Amino acid sequence: MRSMVEGFLPSLKSPSTALRAVPLPGKSRGGIALALACAETHVAKPMDMPSSLRPTEGQLALAGVVARGESSHGEAITTVPASAYTDPAHFQREQAKLFGRLPQVIAPSALLPRNNMAVPHDGFGLPLLLARDKAGKAHVFYNVCRHRGTRLIEGGEPLCAPRIVCPYHAWSYSLDGALAGLPRPDTFPGLDKSRFGLVELPSCEAGGLIWFAREEADFSDARELAPEFDAFGLAGHHLYRRRIHDVASNWKLIMDAFLESYHVQRLHAPTIARFFTDGVTAGDRLGIHQRSAVGRIDHLARIDHNDWAALRAVITFAYQLFPATIMIMSPDYVNVMVLMPQSVGRTLVEDFMLIPEPPSTPQEEDHWERSWALLDEGVFGGEDYRAAALGQEGLATGVVKELTLGTLETGIRHFHDQVDAALA
Repeated sequence: MRSMVEGFLPSLKSPSTALRAVPLPGKSRGGIALALACAETHVAKPMDMPSSLRPTEGQLALAGVVARGESSHGEAITTVPASAYTDPAHFQREQAKLFGRLPQVIAPSALLPRNNMAVPHDGFGLPLLLARDKAGKAHVFYNVCRHRGTRLIEGGEPLCAPRIVCPYHAWSYSLDGALAGLPRPDTFPGLDKSRFGLVELPSCEAGGLIWFAREEADFSDARELAPEFDAFGLAGHHLYRRRIHDVASNWKLIMDAFLESYHVQRLHAPTIARFFTDGVTAGDRLGIHQRSAVGRIDHLARIDHNDWAALRAVITFAYQLFPATIMIMSPDYVNVMVLMPQSVGRTLVEDFMLIPEPPSTPQEEDHWERSWALLDEGVFGGEDYRAAALGQEGLATGVVKELTLGTLETGIRHFHDQVDAALA
């Protein structure tokens, strides 16, 4: 087990907002059940962390709550109707009012690390194209030629080229979406090329994340959250690996798993539970989103909290971005999980692992490979997503009419209140 866990522990190189933050009750909230590197007795610093990075006031405040052991819990049992996870009509309302209207993360910026690059994306049930133009601006287009509707790029692999060429009639587009050229233009007399660019969806790149919406939307949350992720240098991270998990579960059961840590000592017993024996978790809200932090008081007492590198080595932050994105800020890498509901009982989850820079030695490659295997395959795929699928299977019987939430599961309560408010 030790060799597996080392990839999850801090670093192999260094031993020894306009959005108002609202405190969340709940002693252990958050799907941080994934990432605290606190098993060692020394304090390690994240790998090659730039000294210019600084925590936000909100991050420091949350770390202070953890350091003082002041986390609280809810006051009473609450419930969530099982139909929220099993009713097809309820799912269709979510699709229309949440995923059809609200801005949501589609990918980290690291998916498009260079200019003149495009990546097809079909996870939301639409043929989309994420692109970065020659000036460096990110776009989200429909992956559809404006001539006769042909899909432009097949598969899911990145394309690095100054133009996208339709495989049918070779109409070509620059990466800003403009129609660049077409064969035999003389056969299209009077065609105004400026009116035949790719159809673009509203989008916003901020803080190392690319957000999009299916209709005109307010991206102010994306911009106001950006300092949270700029503190981790997210925009400059390297995409180490990505994988899509096909989970036989309602999307909210997956979100629920990352909104409480009541399950950690049980579900994660084979992998990371022992790192949280003495853990304390605190959480708050950033508008409709949630933020949490987990750390060990004994380690936090030995460091200067204004030393961001030292603080990151002993505390892990997590973010739940409404409606359906999860971010785990481990001491030296980041996991971004984008949930893409397919049906009431099926969800695609794309997990992106971001690291500060590409591995440059076999030792670093081994470190990141084991970190990936532990979290993506072991903790996420083998435990969290599996638990969600088992929950869906049980709820589908109709035997349980409502889910019961204890005082350590208040993050779930807040999340479902936000869903209900959006559906109202």
